[in-house]
Parts: sequence; C-alpha cells; structure tokens
Amino acid sequence: MANELVVRTRAFSDDLKRAAIALENTTWGQLGYLNYTHSHRAYYDQILETYADYQLCLVNRDTDLPVALANCVPAHYDGGLDGLPAEGWDWLVESGAIDRGGRANVLGALAISVPDSLRGRGYAARMLHEMRLLAKRRGFDALIAPVRPTAKWEYPYVRMANYIGWHDAEGRIFDPWLRSHLSQGGRLVGPCERSMVVKEHIAFWETWAGRTFEASGDYLVDGALVPISIDLEQQIGVYEEPNVWVTYAS
Repeated sequence: MANELVVRTRAFSDDLKRAAIALENTTWGQLGYLNYTHSHRAYYDQILETYADYQLCLVNRDTDLPVALANCVPAHYDGGLDGLPAEGWDWLVESGAIDRGGRANVLGALAISVPDSLRGRGYAARMLHEMRLLAKRRGFDALIAPVRPTAKWEYPYVRMANYIGWHDAEGRIFDPWLRSHLSQGGRLVGPCERSMVVKEHIAFWETWAGRTFEASGDYLVDGALVPISIDLEQQIGVYEEPNVWVTYAS
C-alpha cells in the first residue's frame, strides 16, 4: 500500500533515531527556549536513550522517515490523579529519569511532534491513541499528560485556570488540543502552573525576544503561554509555563 504509515520506536534503528531528533528539532524550533528548563537539560536526552522503546515514531513505510512522534516516560506516583504536581512536565521528566522505571506505575506523555507542513492530517490524534495503547499494553495504571494547550499563546495574560473554562459556540472546550484529548477519553484534572520553568540571564531572553529590556517587568516572547518576568537588578528572566494535567485510565 503506497504511503502506508506504521508505528516504530527509536530503538528500531540509528537512522530512525537521527530522523526523529531532526523532526523534533524542526517542530519545536520556535520554542527552543523550553529546552532550557533544568529538567530538560539534565534528563531529557537521557530519557530518550534509556527508554528508546517508549519513543514512538509514525513512519512512512515507503521512505522510512517519521511524520510524527510521541515521547513518553515511565514514572512513579503515589498520590491520587486529582493531585498531580504543579511542576508538571519538569516533575515528570525528573521523576522518570531518577527512578529509571524501577517502581513505575504510570506512563507520562512528554510531547507529540508533528511538523507544520504535516498538520491537519490526524497524525497528532493518532499518536495520542498510540500512547494510550502503549500504556495499556505495558500494564500502567494510567497515562498522564501535562498538556500544552495549542491556542493559549494567543491569550498570554489569561490565567490558565480561566482559559480551560472557556467553551466554543458548540459548547465544547475552547482549546483544540485539549478538545482532542477529551474526545479520546481524557479527563481534565486542572492546571500545573509551573510545568516548565526556565530561569536564564536577560541576554538569553533578549535573544529570543529580539529586543532589549529597559525596565523590569513582564514581557512576551513568541509562542510563550504567559509573559516572562524580567528583573533588571538581578539580570534574570523567569518563565513559568502553565500546562494542564489530563489523565487516561488504562
């Protein structure tokens, strides 16, 4: 069948691993500052290597090239799913890396990557479905996801707690990516307010913002879900990105 799509993992081959890295970099390039959370810098690459068989790739069989990715990590969580940590993505990455799967009882969804040129074809929904199947197949109690709402960047001054309460004219949740999660059986738990925290020198943020900061205060950077807080006296800028916990029972 021409252009048949199959799911493989990064463990399939070194060539697929390299192609997956390139696709991920292309997809998230505009938001590259998210790579500078402490957890990302310290543990993310390690997770992709240690758990290569949990990194899913939707591959075009004709070309052997991935068209979408889903990155996951096994993790351990003792609390109820209504009380997942406010540290969200950063907590999930750090917990998965430190525990190394020894006591893992949940599967954490870290990212789904689809390049702009391939969006609108259902690939993201397909990868979400594949992560749910993986969680069930491996016997995890739940799939948990610190979701980054795709339209929130258009409303950076709206609190996430308020944003997730918005609905469209048809009564559905307003954000399209959250809507996709709910349509597949996800349960919206609530915001994780400090899901990805980046604390860097002002020069770092001036590079990403394409401007200089002449006073302390809040500033916007392309794609950011909330403003960056700039402190000229300390020469530091802090970005605390809120995400939204969504859970799936296995």
